[in-house]
Amino acid sequence: MTQKGLRLEQRGEGNYYKVILHIGSTLIPISDDIIEELRTHTALTPDQFFPIFVDKVGYSSFLQEQIRQEVREAGELNAQMSTIQQFFRQE
Repeated sequence: MTQKGLRLEQRGEGNYYKVILHIGSTLIPISDDIIEELRTHTALTPDQFFPIFVDKVGYSSFLQEQIRQEVREAGELNAQMSTIQQFFRQE
């Protein structure tokens, strides 16, 4: 069974992409420059962070809609974004 909601996976130094976003069963690599940029926005509220996250990670309108849809289906936008912001603070 696929986990609901967005989930980030830390891959480590030996991998080209160190962070992978899981959207249901879809895997989206996140580049180092996007990680660094998102890290600068972790002090925002989850509501403020979400559109920036969608814009930076969703490199196509289809992918952006997939991210929004997954958050809607899982519910708890604030909880999901807080977890993601915490991930980037520690990354």
